[in-house]
Amino acid sequence: MGIFSRLADIVNSNLNAILASAEDPEKMIRLVIQEMEDTLVEVRSQAVHMIAERKTLERRARAMMQEESEWLRKAELALTRDREDLAKAALAAKASVEQGRVALDQQIRLVTESLDQQQDDIAKLQAKLADAKSREKSLALRHKAAQNRVKTRERLYDTRVENAFNRFEQVERALDALEGKAEAYELGRGMDGTRKPSLQDELATLETDLAVENELEALREKIRSRKG
Repeated sequence: MGIFSRLADIVNSNLNAILASAEDPEKMIRLVIQEMEDTLVEVRSQAVHMIAERKTLERRARAMMQEESEWLRKAELALTRDREDLAKAALAAKASVEQGRVALDQQIRLVTESLDQQQDDIAKLQAKLADAKSREKSLALRHKAAQNRVKTRERLYDTRVENAFNRFEQVERALDALEGKAEAYELGRGMDGTRKPSLQDELATLETDLAVENELEALREKIRSRKG
């Protein structure tokens, strides 16, 4: 079953409302475009037949005009020969042909008006079709963008990605521990790699140095006293 029942439905359609109420907007817009294209082909086909019909009517109308002129010529000829009876008959035939031509002219006007209306409808239908195709492209781009966002989110929140980050953190913690262990070995050591003396060690060294200097001075004094 088609979305539209007649050309007027397409021309007066509201694509926003149609797509808003559709469960699958992309599928709906494709159906709308297909029906519009089918209708456009049908309307153009009708227009071709109507143009051909108008040409036939116009050709018949021209032939009848020539026939009218011919009956008028014959009526004039009859009068010149004093055959008024023939002249009247010729004029009567001309009137009959003229009456038929007037009817043809009326048909031609009706066909022309119908063609003008069809031309207007075709222009509106083409505009609607162009709008629908533009919507289709927009929907396709939006759909593709949405799919890409979903894939990105799925990858972002994928447990495999989370596990990978956890493994990275475990490696970093292991490296931190290893670096800390190396730094711990360096604690208490000088630039040459020896252990750095503690405060007590330094004070003990000062006391020892002082005792040695005092003893050395006492020894010097003893030597000087012997010489004197």
